[in-house]
Amino acid sequence: MRRQLFSCLAFAATVTAGTAAYAQSAPGFAVDRFNPSERGSEWFALDSLDMRGSTRPAIGVVGELALKPLAIPQEGPPGTHLTVLKHQFFTHLGASMVLGDRVRVGLNVPLLLSQSGQSGAAFGQTYAGPKKTAVGDVRLGADLRIAGQYGDAFILAVGGQVFLNTGSANLYTGDDRARGQVHLTAAGDIGVFVYSARFGFMFHESHTTFAGQPIGDELIYGAAAGVRVADKKLVIGPELYGSTLISSKPSNQTPLEVLLGMHYTVGEDFRIGAGAGPGLSKAYGSPDLRILGSIEWVPGYHPPKAAVSDVDGDGIPDNEDACPRKPGPRSDDPLKNGCPIPSPTDKDGDGILDKDDACPDDAGVKTDDPATNGCPDKDGDGIVDKLDACVDVKGVKTDDPKTNGCPPDLDRDKDGIPNDVDACPDEPGKADPDPKKNGCPKAFVQAGQIKITDQVKFKTGSAQIEGKASDEVLNAVVTVLKAHPEIKKIRVEGHTDNVGTAPNNKKLSEGRAASVVKWLTAHGVAKEMLTSQGFGQEKPIDTNTTVEGKTNNRRVEFHIEGAPPAP
Repeated sequence: MRRQLFSCLAFAATVTAGTAAYAQSAPGFAVDRFNPSERGSEWFALDSLDMRGSTRPAIGVVGELALKPLAIPQEGPPGTHLTVLKHQFFTHLGASMVLGDRVRVGLNVPLLLSQSGQSGAAFGQTYAGPKKTAVGDVRLGADLRIAGQYGDAFILAVGGQVFLNTGSANLYTGDDRARGQVHLTAAGDIGVFVYSARFGFMFHESHTTFAGQPIGDELIYGAAAGVRVADKKLVIGPELYGSTLISSKPSNQTPLEVLLGMHYTVGEDFRIGAGAGPGLSKAYGSPDLRILGSIEWVPGYHPPKAAVSDVDGDGIPDNEDACPRKPGPRSDDPLKNGCPIPSPTDKDGDGILDKDDACPDDAGVKTDDPATNGCPDKDGDGIVDKLDACVDVKGVKTDDPKTNGCPPDLDRDKDGIPNDVDACPDEPGKADPDPKKNGCPKAFVQAGQIKITDQVKFKTGSAQIEGKASDEVLNAVVTVLKAHPEIKKIRVEGHTDNVGTAPNNKKLSEGRAASVVKWLTAHGVAKEMLTSQGFGQEKPIDTNTTVEGKTNNRRVEFHIEGAPPAP
């Protein structure tokens, strides 16, 4: 079964590499025990399992110098060896591709650029120290991440590699028989600490011997540990790797090596590395010293942005599109971004475009005010309906919203007397032949007083009120007080003409004012809201040289205390 498997691998190698190779006994084998990690790793032999990206490539070259990788013991004093290979200098050209954020495939092409060695005999056979350059066995690999993600404390992957027979056993760069390996790799980051470990099995198509030692199937293993510092750009630490031959014959073939290496990411897309370390055993392929250097292009990983839908296909994402279901151009105005540009319309047909029409749904008239332009004016008075307090009647513009657009009021108090002849246009009253009384009530509030249109009559030289007319006037005052509960205090003043002496006139005016207070109190007005004061002839309102003037000066006034003074 094993020979059938490796025969298939050998056939695949022949097709892929185009190099004829078949199982045969060979004097040499692939001495180089360094199997570089896939490009993109931050270790030389182990793997950091960076499998981020849907189609993320990596390309690089690793330079390798091995000193005394192959020395065969000879007869003679202890430590006598035939140094078949004094040095080998390889460059490993490689590439990898991460697919679907989980799978990685890789390629490694080893090129032997220089080697030197010593020819001689050992174990009854002659060995030649080769000096030619050559190609090593090309490696194809694949790994599958099965747990964790890059940067986690634990990542686990399974993988395998196949080595094509492109090298030469005679030149110690190939095995001339099919081989491959399967392995399990773990890696992770714990704070600044990083690690990697690998365990696997290397299959050989057939077993052979070289210089008295068997060569065949092997257990492979390795571990690395270090720190990630310098803003996570530098990984530095040791790597230990080796293999153990699985054979029924006694063997001391356990090549084991240790490296101290570092890898530094330059910018986001390039990585350089350097390392060196000795072989820890005298097994074939384990050198006295191995020196490594690398340079790689490893594009920095950027998580894909969440897809944003564009339902209307106008190139503006729905989360920015003010009209996500109607295609339109981009605009700096968030309220118009992605919205179609409307064609000019005039819905109400009034000849004013909707964009300029303050009332686009109602036909109106053109005005210079953007707030009213295009609004209707039913009565045609030049005041649009929404500002017109009288939409059905032509009127005039006023600053009062209650009268704006209404016709001038010809009789404001509705007493049937036009304003222009009404002595009291805001207080309803009766017609009177006296222009000063026409349209006025007997008593009304005006300019901080309760005005009366008829005088309170007194007996000559007396404080006694007389006459029905006086009662009507005072009853009108009572009516006003009841209609105005906000009036809290009234001062009743008495005044006279200049007939008689001033002291007598003042005393007479005080008595008349007091008589009026008494009358009001008797007719329901609270006593505490009334006071009286007499001024005699001190405050005339007319001349005292005529009968009419003197009559006007003989008067009673009702002043509202606390009210603003009369103008």
